[in-house]
Amino acid sequence: MMTTMAAMLGAVPIALGYGAGGEARQPLGLVVVGGLLFSQLVTLYLTPVVYTYMAQIQEWVKSRQKTRDLKPVPATH
Repeated sequence: MMTTMAAMLGAVPIALGYGAGGEARQPLGLVVVGGLLFSQLVTLYLTPVVYTYMAQIQEWVKSRQKTRDLKPVPATH
C-alpha cells in the first residue's frame, strides 16, 4: 500500500498538469493515477472476496463428495 501511495502521489502533479508543457503530459498522469488506484482497490477488496467464495465452493464440493462416499452401495444378487 505504501508503494502504491508513493507512486500515486508522485504522479499527482503530472495528472494535474503543473509545469511547462503540463497539458501534454496530463493524460499520462491521469492514466497512471487511475491505474494505481484501480489496482489497489482490486487488490484490497476484490481478491479477498473471490478467495472467500472459492473457499466456500471448495467446502461445498468436499461435503458433496463426503455424502456421496457415505451412501451405501446396493447389493447385487
